[in-house]
Amino acid sequence: MKEIIKKIRTDLRLSMNGAVSSSMRDKGINYRMNFGVGIPRINQISEKYEQDKELAETLWSDDVRELKILATLLYPIEEFSKELAMSWIVEIKDQELREQLCKNLLQNLTYANELVEESAKNNIEHIRCTGYWLFARLCITKSETVEKINCDELLQNAISDFNSQSMLLRQAALNTLKYYGRISGENATNVLQKVSHLEGSENHVEKEILSILKFEFGVDS
Repeated sequence: MKEIIKKIRTDLRLSMNGAVSSSMRDKGINYRMNFGVGIPRINQISEKYEQDKELAETLWSDDVRELKILATLLYPIEEFSKELAMSWIVEIKDQELREQLCKNLLQNLTYANELVEESAKNNIEHIRCTGYWLFARLCITKSETVEKINCDELLQNAISDFNSQSMLLRQAALNTLKYYGRISGENATNVLQKVSHLEGSENHVEKEILSILKFEFGVDS
């Protein structure tokens, strides 16, 4: 295990991009260590190693950007428990890691629908944000898991977050409606009906979101 981690760290050091790392820090993406390695290169590095539960958990436990992303690529799906999934969701502290976790691991779990519903109902904003992003991923891949989700309730939760002070949460909520609507014309109609009450709103955020959704689904303003 130690030898594998040593090799991974060597790969990361050889691929290090100081300018990217510095830029991320300036944008508030803070880790104990950040090599600034691009996602495509991280994916290449992951292909050198077998998926392994202990290895992935060790990588995730270290506050290093690239190691955490590698953990999402190297954890065996069949061994990833719901309890662990929720604990990782709680620990997410930036959008990049949120997207990588959802794409590489969470969307492939048989209980992804439970993660979506539980996260989207959570009182903590960054947890709801992950729930919305995971739902969007399921919609993008047209996963059958979407059918297991109470989508009407989820969409209402997302709409209620349109006025959040968090831009990331607003975007995640918007993506929930956009990608759900893209699945079918029926879904798009459902989305537009749910946001029809925003018509005439004086809130600039709500007006912009309504305009985006109308454009998305081919409705004249």
